[in-house]
Amino acid sequence: MSVLSREQAARRERTLLAALLLSAWGPLATGLGVALSRSTTQVADFVRRTVELAALFISWWAFRRLEGGNRPDAAQRARLERMAGLAVAAALGCSGLVTLGLTLSRIQHFQPGGNVYPGLAVAGLGLVTNSWFWRRYALLDREQHSPVIAAQRGLYRAKALADLCVMLALAAVAVNPSPVVTRGIDLLGSFGVAVYLLRSCLGTARASVAREAGRWPV
Repeated sequence: MSVLSREQAARRERTLLAALLLSAWGPLATGLGVALSRSTTQVADFVRRTVELAALFISWWAFRRLEGGNRPDAAQRARLERMAGLAVAAALGCSGLVTLGLTLSRIQHFQPGGNVYPGLAVAGLGLVTNSWFWRRYALLDREQHSPVIAAQRGLYRAKALADLCVMLALAAVAVNPSPVVTRGIDLLGSFGVAVYLLRSCLGTARASVAREAGRWPV
């Protein structure tokens, strides 16, 4: 099991805290977009951001416990690392299931979206921010492997690609807002987000189990 230096731990904790603080505004901003639009994609995006915020808090808390002044023993470290990884997997899975459920429920009861521009702006900003954190966590994990940081790398990869899917769906609706086109693109965008989140959930959960069994890293 790798041990981080104090300097390495401090850099990673600052990144985790910055990610947590920046993500805190996401549910509020997306919720304002939902209030202005009936887009299934935006509702699903709001749920996704809220659940992921909880996972970010758990990961930050677990990392502080792992790398604090009184570092835990090997068994405690394994439990904390597993908890952080499974929290990320649970957030991805919950978001994916809710997104899929919303998509299926709206197939027969679809209403055209309203003003999608606020949601489009939020998704665009989210794509830029999450892509930066994805790259940041990848660099940190390449420098010195940490299971918590590796899980965050996977989470932010999923967040960035989900934001890209949402942004493309909303942009297409803004360009051609006709009910027939809006229905297809909106539901397809939601379904695409759901599938990717569920796949990411399974991958993260498998990685956590493999790490505990001593097969990490891949």
